[in-house]
Amino acid sequence: MVIRRAAPLALTLLLLSGCASTASETTPAEAGSEASEPAAAPLDLTGTWTQSNKNSPDSFQTATITDSAITVEWVSDGGDTTALYWAGTYEAPTDAGTSYTWDSQNDTTQTATAMLASSDATKTFSYDDDVISYKVSALGVTTTVELARD
Repeated sequence: MVIRRAAPLALTLLLLSGCASTASETTPAEAGSEASEPAAAPLDLTGTWTQSNKNSPDSFQTATITDSAITVEWVSDGGDTTALYWAGTYEAPTDAGTSYTWDSQNDTTQTATAMLASSDATKTFSYDDDVISYKVSALGVTTTVELARD
């Protein structure tokens, strides 16, 4: 008779322990929700860029972007002659978007004595679809320059 009373208790304990789970166990659905894509790296615009909408193969602009600065030069004579157009700050993107805009502060210690340099205090640069664009004014004419990565 003792066995008859113990049997239901043993069966109940066996069933309860079989249904229990620990905190470290997850179902496939839970595992999928915990695993996520690694965060995408922020845009990296550093490097050399060349004007893609140039009107002449012998006269165009190039830009070099470092971690903290952007330098834009006029290029002429098929690359034999360069002149500073812009030297200013560069603020790198902090996210992985596909577009980015920053206002560059003119480094007048470099541009003050450059005859073809912009005298603007700031210049707005925009990145979208692998192209950096900005406005250039010279001799009363304003145009938008588009740069593509070299």
